[in-house]
Amino acid sequence: MRCPYCGHKETKVVDSREIEDGKTIRRRRECENKKCKSRFSTYEQIETLNLTIKKRDDKKEEYKREKLEESIRRATNKRLDEAQIAQIVSVVEFEIRAKDKGEVAAKEIGEIILAQLKEKDEVSYLRFASVFKSFGTGKRFVKELNKLEEKQKKK
Repeated sequence: MRCPYCGHKETKVVDSREIEDGKTIRRRRECENKKCKSRFSTYEQIETLNLTIKKRDDKKEEYKREKLEESIRRATNKRLDEAQIAQIVSVVEFEIRAKDKGEVAAKEIGEIILAQLKEKDEVSYLRFASVFKSFGTGKRFVKELNKLEEKQKKK
């Protein structure tokens, strides 16, 4: 690992810690250049899915974990913490891997996210659903809200 400050080829690991329930390792490193001795962090993660996402308009794009996280983060708007968001992303990736396909429809991913959000936070669920299901009118939003209320009564 090269030092990002001086470009020296040799660095040593000073400390390693697992984060995100062991899915990522954070390593504190130190440059071994006697003049530099700078410290920096690196993160080691399992390589994300090699996957193509098929959008509604039939366009295809490469899967990006960051994009998935951001869409969930927007829907939750600080209602869920980062650990809960990371857990939802992990569930989505696990279910996609289980299907063992090289291409998955964005709709399938959205359905998994909706199921997870429904369990964790109904407001976040409604926010995500309003974009995912393209609520064009307030009536569709109210209809979805009524479905949620009916399910709550049955519990």
